[in-house]
Amino acid sequence: MVTAESRREQLKAVFEEARGCTRCPQLAAARHSVVFGAGNADADLMFVGEAPGANEDKQGLPFVGQAGQLLEQLLGEIGLQRSDVFIANVLKCRPPGNRDPLPAEIANCQDYLFRQLDLIRPKVVCTLGNFSTKLLRADPGTGITRLHGRDEIRTIGPRAVRLFPLYHPAAALYTRSLLEILRADFARIPDLLALEPPPQPEPAAVEEVVPEPEELVEEVVETLPHAEPPRDDQLGLF
Repeated sequence: MVTAESRREQLKAVFEEARGCTRCPQLAAARHSVVFGAGNADADLMFVGEAPGANEDKQGLPFVGQAGQLLEQLLGEIGLQRSDVFIANVLKCRPPGNRDPLPAEIANCQDYLFRQLDLIRPKVVCTLGNFSTKLLRADPGTGITRLHGRDEIRTIGPRAVRLFPLYHPAAALYTRSLLEILRADFARIPDLLALEPPPQPEPAAVEEVVPEPEELVEEVVETLPHAEPPRDDQLGLF
């Protein structure tokens, strides 16, 4: 039986692997830190943004600037705190000059996000903006303007989740009309969390995608044989 504690330890192992990642040489060379994600490792609600900015890169935590403050405000309006949720991004490293993520970078980094989803096991995943929405829906042609506020069940990697696309808080900071739309969409989150979790794929399908815990540990050890395991405060776990 997979326990909450074992999932937490596996999440730390994925973070340690990501911390030494060089799949995108340009991003790896320029970063100050890998912004893996932060929050409640057993959260029912997870947010997925685009990529770290300058402040996030310096602090190693996602959504610590103005967009993060707005996110926390909106959470407060529905009776939640940042410590109740988990927050991550499509990319774990900051793109130079805060440019948009490149397709190759998204492809290189998506495995870390899929493994986070599998280990945290949220009931609802809110995508913030176009990049996370298009990635997790596996639909590059449909943008956030058409999809925001419309929940659906999607299988992402080995897990089924209730996906709920939202405008990115950064966009809402500059456009008042988007802020009101975002606030209205946020107001639906408690009702979505109250729904039964979506049924999961058959175990056989999971076995094809997710490595056994022993294999995951061996992979990390081979990649970073002398690395010390990260502490909870380094990963931002609550």
